[in-house]
Amino acid sequence: MDAFFASVELLRYPQLKGLPVVIGGGRRTVDELLLQGPDGNGVRERHFIPVEDFPLLKDYVGRGVITTATYPARQFGVGSAMGMMKAAKLCPQAIVLPVDFDEVRRFSRLFKSTIMDIAPVMQDRGVDEVYIDFTDVPGGQREGGRVLARLIQKSIFEVTGLTCSIGVAPNRLLAKMASEFNKPNGISIVYEEDLHSKIWPLHVRKINGIGPKAGEKLGRLGIETIGQLAAQDEQWLMGHFGKSSGAWMHRVAWGRDDSPVVTESEPVSMSRETTFDRDLHAVRDRAELGAIFTDLCLRLADDLQRKGYVARTIGIKLRYDDFKIATRDHTASLYTADGATIRQLAGQCLKRVPLDKRLRLLGVRASMLARRGEEPALEPRAAAAADGRRRGPQADTSMETGQLF
Repeated sequence: MDAFFASVELLRYPQLKGLPVVIGGGRRTVDELLLQGPDGNGVRERHFIPVEDFPLLKDYVGRGVITTATYPARQFGVGSAMGMMKAAKLCPQAIVLPVDFDEVRRFSRLFKSTIMDIAPVMQDRGVDEVYIDFTDVPGGQREGGRVLARLIQKSIFEVTGLTCSIGVAPNRLLAKMASEFNKPNGISIVYEEDLHSKIWPLHVRKINGIGPKAGEKLGRLGIETIGQLAAQDEQWLMGHFGKSSGAWMHRVAWGRDDSPVVTESEPVSMSRETTFDRDLHAVRDRAELGAIFTDLCLRLADDLQRKGYVARTIGIKLRYDDFKIATRDHTASLYTADGATIRQLAGQCLKRVPLDKRLRLLGVRASMLARRGEEPALEPRAAAAADGRRRGPQADTSMETGQLF
């Protein structure tokens, strides 16, 4: 989907089309006031709100990051995952709106169900992206897949009013890269014989799976483009990046990918986390941290219940003011999706991390998931032993976490 979070907001605020807009951070007081009438009473219709009433990025204060930005904002160098304070220096005139996850999820379900009506072999890749296997769809091979891609674009637009960009290729690796070639609202076809002309000139970071660290290391070795990566000996790559990663790099540089489109998969974990607008201290900001911590646990429980899962392992994630990260987890003797129980288990984890430094981020995670009603039987002794290993012989077995937050 094209600038998905921003595009969803532009449906509600059509007066902002063509303007630089960034989506990020939580809802603020200024966002609530925007929807109120001039006299402070009632609610204004979103599409009638004057452009000059919207909050600007130059006035933003906090640690939020940009989820997405409209294409006019991207022309100033603003992009996803960028800190909003940094983005304000690049494009101070941009309008800033909070993320409305409920609305985004609603449109995500709409566009995916629309695709499934046309091409049912679809792999969900997050809120705004999917892989689709055209192979057995009637007419799927016409014009190299362009006819079916046009139909999908048209159908999504009719149902949602949103545009998407589609890459068509022999495999997922090349299709992912092709989907970025002609944004927004574009269709790009990549054949096997296009590898040299369309893929090899791209930067190595365009390969899904080569992150910042690997990209930097490749750069230090004099490898900037996918073509340069393909020119390297496989054994040489394995020597620098390990047997598995080196072989994989050589394979994908040559456009080889035999991974299937997986229509169903079970999540490994679910999590909720938040970055604070200011650093918080476990003692001096105990009440505020406690409320945030409880809310994260309840939201995580709601996610599990809504999706039909239970979890046996609950963990926490802290990021301190020096950007160091601490994680802990606790495996219980039973599966749960109960908010209070998750809060207790997460509280146990808090007792095992240093809380002498201020905190930038707090998160809660559920793993070792099972479908509700399909939980594997647990051996009582094994469960007790697992709990004992987690706690340690000297650990406090109390479930009360009031002395922390």
